[in-house]
Amino acid sequence: MTSIDWKLLGTTFLTIFLAELGDKTQLATLTFASGGASARWPVFFGSAGALVATSALAVLGGEGLSKVISPALLKQLSGVAFVLIGVWVLWTSRGAP
Repeated sequence: MTSIDWKLLGTTFLTIFLAELGDKTQLATLTFASGGASARWPVFFGSAGALVATSALAVLGGEGLSKVISPALLKQLSGVAFVLIGVWVLWTSRGAP
């Protein structure tokens, strides 16, 4: 049995938690939950299950990619992709109301 890397667990939790605050997924969940107390648990379990499923896909995808691309290169490519997306968002939002 392997030991848990608590620093990695904490860093991952904090990063994902902060990234998810106020995003469109959270706003959609808030909207679904506005149906009253009877909506609370179905919405919670539905949204939590969806986040777990997408996280599982990301972990499996990252693990698979790390077998053909070095983790360092994968991190660099991810960083470049985020920068390009940021530049694209800034570029396309020029003149937006």
